[in-house]
Amino acid sequence: MTSTLPAEVTATRTLVQPALREAVRSLQPAMRRVVSYHLGWTDEHGQPADAGGGKALRPALALLAAQAVKAAPEAALPGAVAVELVHNFSLLHDDVMDGDVERRHRPTVWRLFGTPAAILAGDALLTLAVDVLERAADPVATRCLTAAVQHLITGQSADVDFENRLDVGVGECLDMAAGKTGALMRCAAQVGALLGRGSPVAAGLLAEFGSNLGMAFQLVDDLLGIWGSPEDTGKPVLADLRVRKKSVPVVAALNSGTEYGAALRELYRNPDPPTEEEVHTMAELIERSGALAWTRERAHRYVGEAGTCLDRLAPPEPIHAALRDLTLFVVERDR
Repeated sequence: MTSTLPAEVTATRTLVQPALREAVRSLQPAMRRVVSYHLGWTDEHGQPADAGGGKALRPALALLAAQAVKAAPEAALPGAVAVELVHNFSLLHDDVMDGDVERRHRPTVWRLFGTPAAILAGDALLTLAVDVLERAADPVATRCLTAAVQHLITGQSADVDFENRLDVGVGECLDMAAGKTGALMRCAAQVGALLGRGSPVAAGLLAEFGSNLGMAFQLVDDLLGIWGSPEDTGKPVLADLRVRKKSVPVVAALNSGTEYGAALRELYRNPDPPTEEEVHTMAELIERSGALAWTRERAHRYVGEAGTCLDRLAPPEPIHAALRDLTLFVVERDR
């Protein structure tokens, strides 16, 4: 496992961060304060801070996709900023819906500034994302972004619906992951190729690469939501099981047809908050059912499919290597 981002991803921040800050600067002061805190630029009092922010994989993917079609990374900068804004819109709203009180080892926006401020800040980022991309004067890229947002909303809606169901199928769960995570990764790669003036074939291959990368990312995220270290993830140990989340490994276990899956179903059926012993039992049942191994294997399969897309595209070797490194980070990361 690793927490080290590929050098190419880290390098893209020098391009993206100034443009992202410039976009956020256009927000009205109250929203700008909330968003700047969420992005790790300021503390709760509005004073400069360096809280790290997120991994910035999506904007990096957009810039690398432009380079994959032999354009300068700057060509995809509006797309990189737009997908990062949409991603953070989704995080702000997710934290409200999930009731999460911490993100990146700091209080979440809704916890600190209130639910209305978190919702409005998310809304502001979504509209800002569309505005930023529209200025690039590429209507196909803008439609790609808005379609990704629709898929994201559909995926999140399914995730909420799963909370009240025990009959969730593995296929349904993977479709949910494709909407919540795969769609925006797909969009990042596709928009980068479009703004880089790549051919339709190249844009399609990069879109498929992004989709597979996003699916692998979500499956690993689901594993970390159960077995990840709190020091790395910023969440309590066994966090997803404490709220009986229907993540991919959980649903795979519930549908495993094993005695362990049946026992997990009984624990998930109980309406009372699980005890400390019960959440540890849940994790053990998931592992014994084979769902942990299945989820990990499935994530590696998505990475393999992403690699096939890269091989068919045959981008310049340094970019090919950078995108390969990105896929390896996604399946080997510990946060």
